[in-house]
Amino acid sequence: MSITTQIYGNDFGMAFYWNRKDAVQRDKIQLVFKETGFNLTFSELEKFALLISESQSRTNCCKDCKLKNQCNRLLLQTPAKQIDLAVSIEELEGIQDLVDGTLFKIKVQNYIFGAGRN
Repeated sequence: MSITTQIYGNDFGMAFYWNRKDAVQRDKIQLVFKETGFNLTFSELEKFALLISESQSRTNCCKDCKLKNQCNRLLLQTPAKQIDLAVSIEELEGIQDLVDGTLFKIKVQNYIFGAGRN
């Protein structure tokens, strides 16, 4: 058995569970992007999705800027209250896809092996 079980990945990062003692540890999700790792619970990951949406709503002023994809002027709050990340719009979109895709895959798996079972 490998030491991780991948949940979701994109060109920007990946999300996985750690495996310990031949069992998948599903209580925390390891999210890795931009040379940074966060070990989050499902509810913290959902909170992170909301924080990303809030950051995206503040990007309207960048719509016509020629440097919007190279600029690291957006401050993304994280579920760790002491940590904010400086990101570009492109990075923010990559992080959003990573978090949304991870949440979707977990919810589908929970449905298939939980409520959706006959």
